[in-house]
Amino acid sequence: MTERFLEESLSVLTRTPATLDALLRDLPQAWTTATEGSGTWSPYDVIGHLIHGEQSDWIPRLSIILDQGISRPFDSFDREAQFGASNGKLLPTLLDEFASLRRDNLVHLRKLNLQPSQLELTGMHPALGVVTVRQLLATWTAHDLGHILQVSRVMAKRYRQEVGPWAAYLSVMS
Repeated sequence: MTERFLEESLSVLTRTPATLDALLRDLPQAWTTATEGSGTWSPYDVIGHLIHGEQSDWIPRLSIILDQGISRPFDSFDREAQFGASNGKLLPTLLDEFASLRRDNLVHLRKLNLQPSQLELTGMHPALGVVTVRQLLATWTAHDLGHILQVSRVMAKRYRQEVGPWAAYLSVMS
């Protein structure tokens, strides 16, 4: 089960950049800058957020757990850092940056050759308290899937009015 857990997570984490690239690259800007309203994120914003996560969330937190355990809490994570960091960059540049960072992070993760017992090592999240390596990796995976869902939902809702009465049959429009 433990070996499968890591391989299953890696199978999703490896595919996320290509999935988002296939969905977003070369689309008209109307698709990639659409939001669900004030205070919500566009697909462009999501890619910036994923880049920030690759730089300062998953692998840095994993390293803290492996090196220092709960004795050193994780650094806080700014979930909206992308609004400054990505500002003015073209989406293809962001997609390429995300793919490169993810590739490097997964190479690093694989080189760690985590053993089953290491998945139960603990770290200290500043808001959530004690978390395990397994929970961190599962969250990384679920986080990717949640943002793929978010991007798809935002894009679908662009056509909320255009689908007319079919909206009643499309759960994504709710």
